Amino acid sequence: MTGPGTAPAPPSRGGRWIQHWDPENETFWQETGEKIARRNLFFSVLSEHIGFSIWTLWSVLVLFMGPEYGLTPADKFMLTSMVTLVGAVVRVPYTFAVAIFGGRNWTIISAAMLLIPTVAAFTVMEPGTSFSTFLLVGLLAGVGGGNFASSMTNINAFFPLRKKGWALGLNAGGGNIGVPVIQLAALAIIGAGGGPRVLLGVYIPLIVVAAVMAALFMDNLENVKNDTGAAKDAARDAHTWIMSLLYIGTFGSFIGYSFAFGQVLQNQFGRTPLEAAYVTFIGPLLGSLIRPLGGWLADKYGGAKISLWNYVAMGVATAILIGASMEKSLALFTVAFVVLFVLSGLGNGSTFKMIPGIFQNKALAMGLKGEEAAAYGRRLSGASMGLIGAVGALGGVAINLAFRQSFLSYGSGTGAFVAFLAFYAVCFAVTWAVYLRRTAPRVPETSATSEAKPQLSYARV
Repeated sequence: MTGPGTAPAPPSRGGRWIQHWDPENETFWQETGEKIARRNLFFSVLSEHIGFSIWTLWSVLVLFMGPEYGLTPADKFMLTSMVTLVGAVVRVPYTFAVAIFGGRNWTIISAAMLLIPTVAAFTVMEPGTSFSTFLLVGLLAGVGGGNFASSMTNINAFFPLRKKGWALGLNAGGGNIGVPVIQLAALAIIGAGGGPRVLLGVYIPLIVVAAVMAALFMDNLENVKNDTGAAKDAARDAHTWIMSLLYIGTFGSFIGYSFAFGQVLQNQFGRTPLEAAYVTFIGPLLGSLIRPLGGWLADKYGGAKISLWNYVAMGVATAILIGASMEKSLALFTVAFVVLFVLSGLGNGSTFKMIPGIFQNKALAMGLKGEEAAAYGRRLSGASMGLIGAVGALGGVAINLAFRQSFLSYGSGTGAFVAFLAFYAVCFAVTWAVYLRRTAPRVPETSATSEAKPQLSYARV
């Protein structure tokens, strides 16, 4: 029989299933859990990274689809909007998939599925292909957006609460960086005359490698399997939808701007495809790299506080963008846009850290203690992450549609930026009112094993 101070080895059955997992037990974590969790994190990042690259593939391809392809700027914004939409919608079933198939098993499947849109794009990428065909093939690329939801749900279960901000930030940041990586790859390959098909041909073997590595080195957690009811419980919780709104402001901005940045530079400032590509990758790169820092700061100071002031900074950057757009200042516009990318990445890390803290606090308020409270928090936070990630990604759809309408109506993106500024103000107000308002009930910060009197507090989520 295992005592509270021992760390039992996680027994497994066929297919790399781990039956015992208790990351909140410090001895278990140090002797057994951390090594396994970090290994799964690494290979989860690899698969999610390539998923993001395939999802945002069309943000690059449309830049190099010149007049010979017969697509208008409105067509291109519509194409990227629909790709973003599919990537958002599939995040919901991808969240369920972890509980049904197991985290390792689903990583293998979801990685292999990336071959479908990549091979399809390789087949049709040539002038003369109809817009409807490009749209259909682009929709297939949306499956890459689902990898984020399943990866975050899976990795959330591996790490203790005190490490979640860092782990989730690193997992998501490593995935997000797939956006600038494919943009850089396009710049190197297409810019050197290689053509879109060469770029696609490079990614096909990488997808195979990711699926094989997941099969060889990842694990499934038995206590996560067959808990599809968690998603239903999470969907009934108001905080899932509040955090979805806040995540629209951060991740919705990141993915929406990732698709739109190059097109805005082309349409508003007359940049050539190569000139746009030389700049486009910088914002997503910095936004991805800083996401783990957002999670770390949230671990240290509280996700709600970091998120609140991050929305203020995003509002300031957007106001500068409006001024630069009206003054037609390319230099100021580019710098402000890159800063906005950085802030969206920082906010991605801090908002996602809030999620496990919220459900942990709810568990304590319900009178749960120790591992029972930790298990409740892991169950609902893991399920809610997929739903929040899906709704957040819909913000990327709204951003691309807003740019499309702004260019059709005003010939620039200024009108869209005004709408984004108003939305960041809403996010600030909601964060303050729900999670930081001084009149809200508060208790001292407690751990998962605390014996403090249960009360509901969001002071440190």
